Amino acid sequence: MWREYLFPQSVAEALEMLRAHNGSARIIAGGTDLVLQRKEGKSTAVVAVDISRIPGLNGIEVTGDHVRVGALVTHAQVAAAPLILERAAVLAEACSKVGGPQTRNVGTLVGNVVNALPAADSAIALMALDAEVEVVALEGKRWLPLKELYRGVGQCCVDACSQIVTTLRFRSLESSYGSAYERLAKRRSLILPILAVAAVVGVDNGRFKEVRIAMGPVALVPLRVSAAEDSLRGRPIGQEAIKQAAAKALAAAQPRDSVLRGSREYRQAMVEVLARRALTRATVAAGYSLE
Repeated sequence: MWREYLFPQSVAEALEMLRAHNGSARIIAGGTDLVLQRKEGKSTAVVAVDISRIPGLNGIEVTGDHVRVGALVTHAQVAAAPLILERAAVLAEACSKVGGPQTRNVGTLVGNVVNALPAADSAIALMALDAEVEVVALEGKRWLPLKELYRGVGQCCVDACSQIVTTLRFRSLESSYGSAYERLAKRRSLILPILAVAAVVGVDNGRFKEVRIAMGPVALVPLRVSAAEDSLRGRPIGQEAIKQAAAKALAAAQPRDSVLRGSREYRQAMVEVLARRALTRATVAAGYSLE
């Protein structure tokens, strides 16, 4: 049981509560991961600072050329938001695969990221969107690239006992861009993926203008595949180019043998399949036929 359960009315008040308890309090929003961690003895905090009543953290909006998602926005909200479906379809698709309806309606996108699991659907999609997070502490605030957030499996550089991630942001995908999310799992819901690949593709005059590919769990953190991205950038659009990029994604993947997720060899082979599918769908979504 929590010794205290606090409801701050602002980010500043939440930070003061964390400071006052000197490491024994931590931030909670949806709590779908934190509740399980406490049952397993993985969280030692005895005071919960619940940010769910703080105004201004529950929105999805466009500011300039960025889409901004607040810390209280749930997976269900992201999956259904017309703005996300139009400007970052890969994220809506990924969030629709998280857990079951109960989890998606309670669990937050930011919470999923801060939990720092390499198999987190939304984190893999956000990595392909080149997302950033706003980290706020008593000393001030800063924007941190998502890829710098991770230190290892379940290890995040944001200290929930003294800091708060208030916002996620990423560049809105233009009409010449398409995106897709491919997922392999033992069943359709209520389970982490065996493997997942997210792709964002921009096209121009029959060539790949921009490519971003992320996948997991094939390393200790969600992985951007720069070699595969570089192999496509500037090349004429075609299935052969996509096939070669998928092969480079396979070469970059280093999954481990897993009783739950299958053998290393099987998962490596499926990286190539899912990367090819994701890149093909993203290219088609960008308005370019591959027939």
